[in-house]
Amino acid sequence: SGRVGAHYQGEMTLSITSCFDSGNIRVLTLTDSGADLEIVTDHQSDFYQWFHFRVAGAAGRPITLRIVNCAGSAYPLGWPGYRARVSEDRETWTLAETTYADDVLTIRHTPAGNALWIAYFAPYSMERHYDLVARMAALPGVRQRELARTLDGRPLDCLTLGDGPKPVWLYARQHPGESMAEWWMEGALEKLTDPADATARLLREKATFHIVPNMNPDGSARGHLRTNAAGVNLNREWHAPTAERSPEVLAVRNAMDETGVAFAIDVHGDEAIAANFVAGFEGIPSFDPAKAALYARFREALAARTPDFQLEKGYVVAAAGQANLSMSTNQLAERFGAVSMTLEMPFKDHDDNADPVHGWSPARCKTLAHACLDNLAAMIDAL
Repeated sequence: SGRVGAHYQGEMTLSITSCFDSGNIRVLTLTDSGADLEIVTDHQSDFYQWFHFRVAGAAGRPITLRIVNCAGSAYPLGWPGYRARVSEDRETWTLAETTYADDVLTIRHTPAGNALWIAYFAPYSMERHYDLVARMAALPGVRQRELARTLDGRPLDCLTLGDGPKPVWLYARQHPGESMAEWWMEGALEKLTDPADATARLLREKATFHIVPNMNPDGSARGHLRTNAAGVNLNREWHAPTAERSPEVLAVRNAMDETGVAFAIDVHGDEAIAANFVAGFEGIPSFDPAKAALYARFREALAARTPDFQLEKGYVVAAAGQANLSMSTNQLAERFGAVSMTLEMPFKDHDDNADPVHGWSPARCKTLAHACLDNLAAMIDAL
C-alpha cells in the first residue's frame, strides 16, 4: 500500500508503520534517530494532509521526524502554528514539539516507551465508532438503522432519538480526516441520552434527532483526509448524489427527504484557522431573513455561552445568490428551509482559550457539543 515502513540495519531498532485503521504515512528514509516521511494522497484523489503512524523502538531516545511533502498538501496554511499530537496509550494525546520551515513539518519527541503514536489529530477509530453505535443503540428510546452500505461495504449508521415534532439532523465526518467531528458526536450522543440531563429531556420532547456519527467510514478506515473510497469529496455532492460516486450522501439526503429538516449541524474540522466557528447559508437563492436571524442568534448565543467559541474568525460569507448548493449546509437550507450550519473545529487550537498541553482535544470537542445542545434548547421553540 505504500503506507508502511520498517527498516533494520545493524543495531538500528527504529520502526515506523501506518498499517492500521486510519493509518497514513510513507517512509522515505529511516535512521536510528528519525525519519523523512511523506503523507499519502487519498485514493483516486490529490488531497492529502491527514497522517497517523506508529514509531517503535525509540524508548528514551530523542527522535526527529520530518514530513517533507507539506507544500503540496490540501491546505498548506494549516502547517504554520500547528503542533502534532502524540500518545503512548492511545487515550491521552498531547502536543509534540513541532516546527514548520521550508515546506517541511518537523516533529521532535523523546518517547518514554517503545511504541509512540503520532497523528494529525487524536484519531477516532472505526472500532470506537462501532462501539459508540452499539452503546447508544442499546439505550432506551434510541433507534438504530443502517441507511446504506458504502462502496467498500461498510454500514452507514443513523441513530434516532426523541419524540418531538421538530426534525433535527446532526452529521459528521464527511471529511474523514477531521476526526474531531466524531469526538463532538460522541459528546452530543452522551448528553442527549443522559436521563439525568434536563436539557436533553426537553430536547427529546421538542424534537426528533437523526444522528449520523460518521458519514464517511471508508475514508476514515483508509486514512483519507477528505474523500470516500472513490476519491469523491462528499460535501460537494449534495445537489446530485449518486449510488456510484456518493452513496453516503444519497442515503442521508433520501432519509432527510422522508423526515424533513428544521435544524442541522454538519460537523467538520478546519486545518488553517485556529478557532471554533460556524458557517451558514447566506447566499442561497431562497434566502429567508427570518431563518438567517435564527442562525445569527445561535452563533451569537454560543459565543456568549462558552469561551471555546468565537465570532471574529471564519469563512468569507457568500454573496446573494452565490451559495454553493453542492454543499450540505446550503442544500438543506434551500431544500427544506432549514436553519443549517457547518461547525468547524481546529486542528491547531482554539487560540482564544488555548491549552498548551493538549491543544484542541477530544474532551473539548465533547464539551463544545454539550454547549451547542444547550444553545439549541434555548431556541428550539423558535424553529
